[in-house]
Amino acid sequence: MKIGILTAGGDCPGLNAAIRGVGKTAMLEFGMRVFGFSYGFSGLIDNDYQELTENQLSGILTHGGTILGTSREKPFKKEEKINGNGNGNGNVVFTKPDRIKENYKNLGLDCLVCIGGNGTMKTANLLSQEGLNIVGIPKTIDNDVWGTDMTFGFDSALQSATDAIDRLHSTANSHRRIMVIEVMGHNTGWLALYAGLAGGGDIILLPEIPYSEDLIIDCIKSRYAHKKPYSIVVVAEGIKHDPKKTAATHIADVIKEGSGFETRETILGYVQRGGTPSPYDRVLATRFGSYAAELISNHEFGIMVAIQGNELATIPLSEAGTQTKMVDPGHQLISHARFIGTSFGD
Repeated sequence: MKIGILTAGGDCPGLNAAIRGVGKTAMLEFGMRVFGFSYGFSGLIDNDYQELTENQLSGILTHGGTILGTSREKPFKKEEKINGNGNGNGNVVFTKPDRIKENYKNLGLDCLVCIGGNGTMKTANLLSQEGLNIVGIPKTIDNDVWGTDMTFGFDSALQSATDAIDRLHSTANSHRRIMVIEVMGHNTGWLALYAGLAGGGDIILLPEIPYSEDLIIDCIKSRYAHKKPYSIVVVAEGIKHDPKKTAATHIADVIKEGSGFETRETILGYVQRGGTPSPYDRVLATRFGSYAAELISNHEFGIMVAIQGNELATIPLSEAGTQTKMVDPGHQLISHARFIGTSFGD
């Protein structure tokens, strides 16, 4: 069998571990040939690939980033067909998927492994519907891919975010300041929730839970009245905020204006996405990759690998690619956080 691999969307720790897991299992256990496409779906569109060897996959387990490169190319985005006079008034057609199918067929691939987050799984599902054999592997620091308890990349980002919050405790305490820390999470608050809990956040703001600015200020003032002169506020970047500001800046301004307390904001940004994968992410990515190769050998396609209750599983791409795993406001972690006095601004 001949299989292709690509990594798409934002980079995160563990991608190389997943590539290694797929490739080594495919080669050593099942005798497959493995082709790596460069820069996500762009490589598949442009037919930019190389055949991988086992030696190329040795020594990459601990490396951050991806040896294949990645991009946010969305091949099913509509393109305007230019007609003969070049005025751009032609019909709207999909041309990139046709090129993908042609390159897939010409290379003689039996399956394509797509490693990525929600957008990648959506594209993988559409390619599956176009008749290609696809297996998806979920990665994202947001942990919001439907159908899996965990995505690799999340634990590494959580460690980075928690370490930053730990460090900010010292400054907040020394100067009696309010520290607002913004972590990634455009649509979901998994990273903010876990990092906030692990880092001892006093207030945690998530996109899934509408907050009251007045309640945030009341919480800060109450802590001060109870001889707690500093507070840690963890916010997901995707919470509702003034579009002219970042989420952290907006909340910091609200606190400063409403309480009069000295407030500082810190935006962690891309440091959450880079660096060496945590041991957990190395293991999870390896398990996902090896399992994907096993599924391919059994001719099981149109699915995404997942972990559910620490057991490997699969779900249809038609489910994974059409839904997002949001934080349930009634989640047990949120309930327990409330028990210990954590505020969610509601």
